Amino acid sequence: MAIFVYAENINGIYKKAAFEAVSYAKAIADQAGETVTAITVNPTDSSDLLYKYGATNVINIKDEGLKNFSAKSYAKAVNEVVSGNKIVFPHTTDASSIAPMLAIMNGFSLITNVIEVPESLSPFQVKRRAFSGKGFMHAKADAEGVIVTVSQNAYGVKENATSGSEEVKELSVTNEDTKVISHEQSSGKLDLKEAEIVVSAGRGMKGPENWGMIEDLANLLGAATACSKPVSDIGWRPHSEHVGQTGKAISPNLYVAVGISGAIQHLAGVNSSKTIVVINSDPEAPFFKSADYGVVGDAFQIIPALTEKIRALKG
Repeated sequence: MAIFVYAENINGIYKKAAFEAVSYAKAIADQAGETVTAITVNPTDSSDLLYKYGATNVINIKDEGLKNFSAKSYAKAVNEVVSGNKIVFPHTTDASSIAPMLAIMNGFSLITNVIEVPESLSPFQVKRRAFSGKGFMHAKADAEGVIVTVSQNAYGVKENATSGSEEVKELSVTNEDTKVISHEQSSGKLDLKEAEIVVSAGRGMKGPENWGMIEDLANLLGAATACSKPVSDIGWRPHSEHVGQTGKAISPNLYVAVGISGAIQHLAGVNSSKTIVVINSDPEAPFFKSADYGVVGDAFQIIPALTEKIRALKG
């Protein structure tokens, strides 16, 4: 029986989260002596991109009714083609809303935010993030079937090229119960939740007109930009950049926080970062207690100097 994985695409384009989910499914398949079947909806990208990370079969769902995302209708579509009892999803906003519906439809266990390959397959037991990333737990599935969502940037993208085949499924899923009010689409910028480096700033920047230096540093590092909740609330930055307990939870390799005090609500969204660098003029800022590296000083002097130093090192 194959290990199934939902390969999410945005406007037909596969993102890093899809490749990480396929990589994770391949690791489970290797443990179980099985193959990987990827399910995707209306992609424009080639299935070759999924074979590269270990999928040997791709089920390409074609459905004009699924052009706009709806968790319920997507769950119905995936349910029509899935036939295994182990299903992997990326822990993205959309995929994390499909997974619980699919679990209910099939009476499967659901384990979210997993960060490592399973410790055992029978019973299925795996390590996951808990308590807003402050702790870990070893979750065990009670049901025969299990659905997991893989925390982004936790397992990583691992090439494991195979020769694969694609199967096109023409569906016509309708769902009158769900109306899409709004759905954040990819703008072509680096996806915040997938970024390996994030440069974030808070009210210490004093105004939106000063964000140029943050964007310069981010561009130089190949990083995404983010902000604290107060900054998005007052309109200095878009809400899509808000990280924290009520915003996006991220887990980059490097998180640089500039002029952010480090309230517990903000920490809840970023404390899964592998390395945290805090730059703040207040030596008593709570964020320094959670930082791997801290710099006390004026961001308006430090950020331009840091940017120039990195630019010189890059030559």
